[in-house]
Amino acid sequence: MAIPSSSLSQRGSRYELSVVVPIFNEYESIPLLVEKITKVAQFMGVTYELICVDDGSSDGSADLLKDIARERHDLRVILLRRNYGQTPAMAAGFNYSRGRVIVTLDGDLQNEPEDIATVYNKLHEGFDLVSGWRKNRQDNAVTRLLPSKIANWLIAKVTGVKLHDYGCSLKAYSADVVKDMNLYGELHRFLPALAYIEGARISEVPVRHHARQFGQSKYGLGRTFRVALDLLTIYFMKTFLTRPMHVFGPFGAISVISGVLLSLYLAFVKFILNAEIGNRPLLLLAVVLFISGIQLLSVGLLAELMMRTYHESQKRPIYRVREVVGGKV
Repeated sequence: MAIPSSSLSQRGSRYELSVVVPIFNEYESIPLLVEKITKVAQFMGVTYELICVDDGSSDGSADLLKDIARERHDLRVILLRRNYGQTPAMAAGFNYSRGRVIVTLDGDLQNEPEDIATVYNKLHEGFDLVSGWRKNRQDNAVTRLLPSKIANWLIAKVTGVKLHDYGCSLKAYSADVVKDMNLYGELHRFLPALAYIEGARISEVPVRHHARQFGQSKYGLGRTFRVALDLLTIYFMKTFLTRPMHVFGPFGAISVISGVLLSLYLAFVKFILNAEIGNRPLLLLAVVLFISGIQLLSVGLLAELMMRTYHESQKRPIYRVREVVGGKV
C-alpha cells in the first residue's frame, strides 16, 4: 500500500525517502555510515535525501559532515548549537525532512544500513510506522540487554503497544504520522506509543544489529530512572491528555468531601456534645483535606486550560539550529 499522496503536498516533499541520522561524537563512523546509506538508497531506486543532525559534537564530527555535504547534493547537515539530546536531534531531522517516508537510525553503525530497505518495504504493506526489532542484539547483557528487556515489557504493558524492542532507532515512518507528533524531553524511545495515540498502524520487523566498532556508547544504566518518568508522562498523555480533570478531579472531590464530613462531625461534637475539639488531630486533618481538595480541583482546571492552549497555540521548536549545509532547496 503506497503512502498517501497528501503527505507530499502537506510537507512539500520532493523525495520518496528521507534518512534521518542523529550524530553525537561519531567521527570515525561517519564516512562508512554515509557510504553504506548511499549504496542502499541507490540500490532501492527511490529518490532520497540523507539528513545528518549533529547534536553538538565535540570530536570534529560537525566539520567532517560539512566537508562531505559540500561535495554531494544528497546530504543535508543540520548543526545544532549545543548538545540537546537525541529527542531534539530527531525532531530537527523530522522537521527538515522532505520525504514521504522517513527512516531513522543511529550513527554508530550498530544498526545495519541495509535494513533501511527492510523497514521501508514493510511500511508499504499498509502501516504508518514500522519499528526494527534487534532480535540478536550485540550489547552487554547486564548494562544494556537486561534493562532493555524490562523496559520493553513495562512500556508495552503501560502503553498497550506490543513491541519487542522500543529502543531500536531503526524505524520507518509515514510523513503524515511524524508531522502530528511533537517531541519533548526524551520521548524519542516512545515514538510508537505517541504514534499509536494519533491512531497510527504499527508493526515491527527483525533487523540486524552489530557490536560497536568505533567510539563509546552514549547509554548506560543512568537513563533507567528517566525512562520511568517519561513512561509516566506517556501514560498520562495516552489516558488523560484531552481530559486532565478526570485524573485530578476525583482525588480533589474525595478530599473536599472527606474534609467537609469531618468538619460536620467535629461541629456536632463541639456544639451538640459540648466537647473540646481544638486539640484533636481530626481538626487538622479536616482542614488539610479540604484545602488539598481545592488545590487538586484548581490544578485540574488549570490543566484543562493548558491542554487547550497546547492544542490551539503555535508550536515552538525544542531546538535551535546554528547552520544548515548542503541539500538542494
